[in-house]
Amino acid sequence: MLTVHGRGFLIDCGEGTQQQMRRCRLSFCKTEAVFISHIHGDHVFGLFGFLNSLGMFGYGGKLDIYGPNALGGILKCYLAYWGEWLGYEIAFHPLAMKEPEVVHVSKWVEVQAFPLRHKIDCFGFRFDERVASRHAGDADYRPFSYAYCSDTMPFEDLSLWVKGVSTLYHEATYPVAMAEKAHGYYHSTTEDAARCALAAGVGRLLVGHYSARITDFDAYLAECRRIFPNTFATRDGDNYDLTAL
Repeated sequence: MLTVHGRGFLIDCGEGTQQQMRRCRLSFCKTEAVFISHIHGDHVFGLFGFLNSLGMFGYGGKLDIYGPNALGGILKCYLAYWGEWLGYEIAFHPLAMKEPEVVHVSKWVEVQAFPLRHKIDCFGFRFDERVASRHAGDADYRPFSYAYCSDTMPFEDLSLWVKGVSTLYHEATYPVAMAEKAHGYYHSTTEDAARCALAAGVGRLLVGHYSARITDFDAYLAECRRIFPNTFATRDGDNYDLTAL
């Protein structure tokens, strides 16, 4: 969950999302939009319980959901059975772009979506803070930017599309010794993520989406930091201030 001036932007929604949100004391009803990278289960199985909970909590207005075309059919089926009781509108926005494209603009943030390289249609997202009027003319104020790159194998354009963001989240499913397996499954290694961060000139790299084979996280993190020192290995419940760099 990315929180910007009190508004929440949920990025992927795996099983257990509702439980984790409660543990982290995140507000359901302050969610402004949902962004689904792709429809593999670990990124979407929690969505329908989340949508039901919004209705139970009295969510008002419209919820924008962005995701690949295939998600539209899944949402249509869900709404056919349970949509009558939600009490709010869901606006689905299918993604099919071949290069970065602005998909969501609100008071505080502008969001671009861009294609990743995975086994199925998959998209990354870049969030750029819109500078409020109170910061206009403040030369010292640096708006944050955040890019989320879920399941993908490395490709050259990606570092251009996330260039200069203050924080980059990039999947790093496998250690470098398993590079052949990683790329065979259209995933990235520690070094792939670190090289992308270095080429893009980002401020900080967050890695995650670990293979179940990963047990030595110190060695895993060291592989990233050899290339990009300002790397952090994320764990459930971590909280990062995107303005503190």
